[in-house]
Amino acid sequence: MPKKTSSAPPRERARPAVPPSSPSRDLQVFANPAPERDYVIRFDVPEFTCLCPLTGQPDFAHFTIEIVADALCVELKSLKQYFWSFRNEGAFHEKVTNTVCSDLVSAIDPRFVRVHADWFVRGGIGTFVTVEHRRKGWRPQLAVELPRGA
Repeated sequence: MPKKTSSAPPRERARPAVPPSSPSRDLQVFANPAPERDYVIRFDVPEFTCLCPLTGQPDFAHFTIEIVADALCVELKSLKQYFWSFRNEGAFHEKVTNTVCSDLVSAIDPRFVRVHADWFVRGGIGTFVTVEHRRKGWRPQLAVELPRGA
């Protein structure tokens, strides 16, 4: 008896399900690849959102974070998920900015961290909040000024 041939296209193999990213306050870390030197890691987070704790309306901010790491660095995907976790939370600008700084200090114990939040205008007023943490006794290296060419 001849075999039946099907005109249906072959089925694709089922791909393993990859769980989507989700908000999380769990900051993952990894070993600093150059702990012997001070260098600045800068994160630019232009799409931060949370809710106004009084009105429930969305608040938007542009965060800039500068870190001089010690033994540990923060992993980028976990930082993305961390910022995402504020999306449906009501919080004052000052509280959010200080919380971000405190959570980074708790996770990686850096030599230095600066968190700057540029909160978008609401009601005609823009807000800028800058928070710093400096490890006791740590001093930045002096900047090197190189002469410009003649």
